[in-house]
Amino acid sequence: MILKLRAGSATQAAGARGEDLALAYLQRAGLTLAERNFCCRHGEIDLVMRDGDVVVFVEVRYRRGARARGGYGDGIDSVGAAKRAKLVHAAGIWLARNPRFAQQACRFDVVALAGEEAEPAIDWRRNAFET
Repeated sequence: MILKLRAGSATQAAGARGEDLALAYLQRAGLTLAERNFCCRHGEIDLVMRDGDVVVFVEVRYRRGARARGGYGDGIDSVGAAKRAKLVHAAGIWLARNPRFAQQACRFDVVALAGEEAEPAIDWRRNAFET
């Protein structure tokens, strides 16, 4: 049996709020939004940002409650090899569709939010992995 999230599910709503918090945090740090929730058949990129001349592909991870305190690992740890491969592939497609950015430097960041939704701790890992 395959379990699919319903559009507008509580999990999706929490994920969207986490992305909102991550976006606001990154914008306060000086990054600008190029695209949100880029989807292709190889995956999704939560946020595509610009940090000066660098294109930044951002994966946002949120852990709440007990999951944030251990047992499931933190948000950074949850971006394993398979997820990284999907992100890299999706980033290549994004760059192909946005050729004006294709020659610019790129990096992959992870923003992990942990704890209570009202005021989560934010861990921003610049260049979290290399291709």
